[in-house]
Amino acid sequence: MTETTIEKQKERYYLLDALRGLALVNMILYHFSYDIFVIYGQNPDWLGAPATFFWQQGICWSFILISGFSWRFGAANSLKRGLFLNGLGLLITAVTWLVIPDEVVFFGILNFIGCGVLLTIPLSKLGKKIPPLLGAVICLVLFALTYPIQNGYLWLGGEILDLPQELYSGVLTIFGFPGAGFYSSDYFPILPWIFLYWTGWFLYPLLMKNKGIRHFLSIRIPLLSEIGRKTIWIYVLHQPILMGICIIWSSLFM
Repeated sequence: MTETTIEKQKERYYLLDALRGLALVNMILYHFSYDIFVIYGQNPDWLGAPATFFWQQGICWSFILISGFSWRFGAANSLKRGLFLNGLGLLITAVTWLVIPDEVVFFGILNFIGCGVLLTIPLSKLGKKIPPLLGAVICLVLFALTYPIQNGYLWLGGEILDLPQELYSGVLTIFGFPGAGFYSSDYFPILPWIFLYWTGWFLYPLLMKNKGIRHFLSIRIPLLSEIGRKTIWIYVLHQPILMGICIIWSSLFM
């Protein structure tokens, strides 16, 4: 099956929805825990625990990989979709800055995915000339290389390459070079995360050429598949709802 045929296929891949839904459920549980333990001070050390870090990273990795993998499903509307997601991300920034400035979200996951959608438009033309497996491996290596970039260095195997401090003036914050004193409760800069997003993009033709995998991805998982189809709106609404629950709980029992 050619890539063109795959992209035109109308079959719904419910398992992708379910995986997205599972990541969203985990994100809601993570944010609820964050609200209770960190914002309401029940256990501030929770955020620094290794298990918390790996849980948070697992959620992010799965969301970003699935988003990159799914880009081709909405390729025709990618410009509109990218602008829409960025608009929602800016709205979240404005609301958090006005309502809970201590937990402001600047360039969070929605802004990143919105930019990922837009940046993949030119890649979609160039990337088709690169063998999918090679492209996925290159992007995964670049992701590992640039993973610590916001901390001021690159990781070259066992070596650390310090980056010029002039890059961290604040002008390039959205690209992964935050300035001194920068804070965001949800920060996903273009580097390194765009390479993980593009890893998912390259994995699409690699996996979808297999009929057995396409059939497997068509499996519907009740509830999770439905949640995964409404990810954006649940994501936008879940934190205000969680905060409302916490406010009521704290007023009654704390």
